[in-house]
Amino acid sequence: MKECIGQKPRVPYSAAVKAGGFIFVSGQLPTDANGAVQGGIREQTALCLDKVKAILEEAGSSMDKVVKTTVYITDKADFAAMNEVYVQYFPENRPSRACVVAGLVIDAKIEIEAVALQ
Repeated sequence: MKECIGQKPRVPYSAAVKAGGFIFVSGQLPTDANGAVQGGIREQTALCLDKVKAILEEAGSSMDKVVKTTVYITDKADFAAMNEVYVQYFPENRPSRACVVAGLVIDAKIEIEAVALQ
């Protein structure tokens, strides 16, 4: 059985899905309430991770239960700066992670998805 979290009528996916003892958080883009993207890689990384954190909390979990993340960045030159912010959200017992350089569907520098324990 699965439970969908944060469904919105204007997008064809859930912010997260609970299933099999896990919470699968969809890729989070660094958009504000108006859909705008602002700031550099550090600000955008923090916004993505803040959104992941909020979704996990809504689903009854937390950042310390994250077991896997996938980070998509558009420029490999942003890798070190992204990591500076990333480690602030995962100071110890860090989840496994893949980091992929890829194009994104909007003009942003980063997108982050996560899998956490319930």
